[in-house]
Amino acid sequence: MIKKINAWLHLWLGLVSGIVVVILSITGCILVFEQEIKQLTSPWLHAEKPSEGEFLPPSVLYNEVHKHFPDKKIFSVWYHGENKTAHFRLDSDSLIYINPYTAEITGVIDHEDFFHFIEEGHFHLWLPKAIGDPIVGWGTFIFFILLVTGIILWWPKQWNKTNIHKSFKIKWKARFKRLNYDLHNVLGFYTLIISLIFAITGLIMSFPWFSNGFFKITGGTVKERIVSKSDTTLNQSVVGLSQVDAAWKKGITEIGEYNKDAIIVSFPKKASDVIALCVDMHNGSWRYVNLDQHTLEPVASTQKKLKEEDFASYLRRTNYAFHVGAFAGLPTKFLFFFASLVCASLPITGFYIWWGRKKKNKRKRPTKTPGETAIV
Repeated sequence: MIKKINAWLHLWLGLVSGIVVVILSITGCILVFEQEIKQLTSPWLHAEKPSEGEFLPPSVLYNEVHKHFPDKKIFSVWYHGENKTAHFRLDSDSLIYINPYTAEITGVIDHEDFFHFIEEGHFHLWLPKAIGDPIVGWGTFIFFILLVTGIILWWPKQWNKTNIHKSFKIKWKARFKRLNYDLHNVLGFYTLIISLIFAITGLIMSFPWFSNGFFKITGGTVKERIVSKSDTTLNQSVVGLSQVDAAWKKGITEIGEYNKDAIIVSFPKKASDVIALCVDMHNGSWRYVNLDQHTLEPVASTQKKLKEEDFASYLRRTNYAFHVGAFAGLPTKFLFFFASLVCASLPITGFYIWWGRKKKNKRKRPTKTPGETAIV
């Protein structure tokens, strides 16, 4: 009975969530290499470093952008590293790219580009956010159940040579029906661990209750979020851009440890605002450092260095890196890319298995012979 219930759940939950899983997997494949693709296709992302050139401070870049866009609010600047442009986030859907060595604006790019379209599909299936987000979240939860029921169905009844061959090897020269079954059964097994990572990390991003529960299970203690402000008891006015420059300099020389030249710096609008830095952007993880804008000392909401975090906090902060396979660079990105392709194929191969059995059962139904009467 338990096996029948497991098989029934795997079948019908798979049919219900199949389209969602295919969309999430295909869009996920594309987003894994978003930055690499952009570097190859977007000339405005490149800025050759002069022989004796150094990055210009945020104030110089800010003034240049403000000169061209005087009516726009400027929130932050993102230095992407050596030989790359920086970009500004304004109060619009456009991103302003600027050469950090010369302060020359190299591009004004609409945020609504191809990758934004793919993100809309991955995050909420191109539906209104209030509708799409729950569908993606619960679709991911169903996918997690499918992985559990799937490994139960895959498990050989007997660990003999024949069953081991069926469970671990694809019979490439078999008929399409058998080949399709192997692609579903065997590839599903080999990508199980990565598929579980996709599901768990996706659920952490979808549901606060799941995120907090996973955090507690891994040894963490859920605390209220700390919102820090700059001390205004002695200073009632917003600091000048020179203080933002000093914060940027401190970030790239004293605070950052990995990929130091890549940093995000915010521009405070009120005297109580902090100067927010994002440093150590490396392999899909990062560190937020919030500085009092008047003293440039870290405030309570500043994150620890990643290597200093406890296990639960480490997992929480690297959740995105594990979701996209960036935690070990390109090798794990390629591995996760192919695993995502397999995830996209599972609903398709599974549907064909069900459809083939359905047609087979129809053919096996007995037909009435001439002169046969029905018994009521």
